[in-house]
Amino acid sequence: MLQAFIAPIASLIGTFVEGRVAKTKAKAEVRVVKAKAEADAMRVAATHEAGWETIMARASDNSWKDEAWTLLFIAVIVATFIPPLQPYVERGFAALDKTPAWYQYAMYASIAASFGLRSIKGFKK
Repeated sequence: MLQAFIAPIASLIGTFVEGRVAKTKAKAEVRVVKAKAEADAMRVAATHEAGWETIMARASDNSWKDEAWTLLFIAVIVATFIPPLQPYVERGFAALDKTPAWYQYAMYASIAASFGLRSIKGFKK
């Protein structure tokens, strides 16, 4: 009689344990699938990024804008060491401070793109 009572309970407990095991396996499979999807997404992003860099490098082969920015920076640096030109440099920077923020960010983006930087996050703080 005791065995007739224990068998259904043991069966019920076995079913419960099997369900928990199946649920744990399903969660593990979901984690594996998510990890594979993220890895695939990162692989695709890296491929597109490398392609974009190649395109930009080819596009700037015949460009003179990076040389123009470099010459401008050199001219400003040289002007700061020539006493009669120092007031002009100071007034120029003061005037740039008064330009709208959108113009300043456009200028930063232009300079960053010219030198091959993909981000201007650290350019101005």
